[in-house]
Amino acid sequence: MIMGLKFSLQVFITLFCVIYVINGINGLDNGLGRTPPMGWNSWNRFHCNINENLIKQTADALIKYGLDEVGYKYLNMDDCWEGKRDEQGYIHASNVTFPSGIKALADYAHSKGLLFGIYSDAGYLTCARRPGSLGFEEQDAKTFASWEIDYLKYDNCNNNGKPEEDRYKVMRDALNATGRPIFYSICEWGRSAPYLWAPSVGNSWRTTGDIHPTWPSILGILQRQHRITKYAGPGGWNDPDMLQVGNGKLTVDEQKSHFSLWAALKSPLLLGFDIRNPSHDTLEIVKNTEIIAINQDPLGKSVNIVKSTSYLDIWVGKLSDGHVALLLNKDESPTTIKLDFAKHVNIRGEILVRDLWEHEDKGIYVNSYSCEVPKHGIAVLKLFGGTKINDFTVQYYDHNDNLINDFYNDDLINDFYDSAFGRN
Repeated sequence: MIMGLKFSLQVFITLFCVIYVINGINGLDNGLGRTPPMGWNSWNRFHCNINENLIKQTADALIKYGLDEVGYKYLNMDDCWEGKRDEQGYIHASNVTFPSGIKALADYAHSKGLLFGIYSDAGYLTCARRPGSLGFEEQDAKTFASWEIDYLKYDNCNNNGKPEEDRYKVMRDALNATGRPIFYSICEWGRSAPYLWAPSVGNSWRTTGDIHPTWPSILGILQRQHRITKYAGPGGWNDPDMLQVGNGKLTVDEQKSHFSLWAALKSPLLLGFDIRNPSHDTLEIVKNTEIIAINQDPLGKSVNIVKSTSYLDIWVGKLSDGHVALLLNKDESPTTIKLDFAKHVNIRGEILVRDLWEHEDKGIYVNSYSCEVPKHGIAVLKLFGGTKINDFTVQYYDHNDNLINDFYNDDLINDFYDSAFGRN
């Protein structure tokens, strides 16, 4: 009897995984998001205090400071642009803050060579209690397409408890029916394990609640990515929320760590500071083209956690032309962190190490590489050469934290998924 149950479960798992592959393991098939999107979003800095002049000035600043040239193409408005619905149910922008209408703003962004994004909610009201799209998905999708919108962030407030997957599929179908390619950003805060269903629904999916411009918030969100990195790939990305670089009282080293980790996790890189008045340090961080290249690597593989303690993390990942390793110091003082090529990266031989923040080749090493990392800082290393040791990388996970178990309710299914598809 036990053997029969075990066989039936294995058959079920096999069928589940096959169906999952057929339905698009690598993301929504709308041709978008083959690498993570890059751009700017209004919420983290301005919240509801937005208007058409601010958005146009931000478009100008993206060009002025050369941010578009390094990949930041999406100019995205968040909540609070909405006005009222007309008698036919069609949404209109606020005639107070956006008197020229959204189409005029989209045209302005497009005239600058940018892409334009908008916000709505899979609820009756948005989080700021403006009109939501629940029940109006077809009308709103048609409206967004007529405005030539390129990106939709779709939030999760005021939904009366209706299942997330069902609501987000309705908007997916409505967007697809318009015939206009619109990047579909699912923002349900990780409540329903979206990485399990969203790859066939959207181009990205939030994995946590809102980020704040504090070091504890960044570390807390980072921790919740530990065991879900395998679910992202070209066309569909885990989204640990928008960047807080340039906001709050984050130190320069904390901002470098935040930016580096989000880039290597293959998160959407959406800036959230006031681009009209950037600091030199902030611009230098977000324009680091060597870090951006990690995010935009065509292989599309996120880094994975291979060592985590109370004071350090080591994340590693495969690139199209080598490997990347991130050595994060979570401690309150500088510390030396050692990267073991065999244990942590699963490679051996002569390895050329390049530091992507110092923009310098560090030389050729054989067994390991060590460096001192400042308080709350990071070293991002690109590794060239070496040969693979094992067919599947052995993960050395040292962190004793039960929070990550929130993501795994059935280890048997996930272990089978890992071995069946070679996801490490």
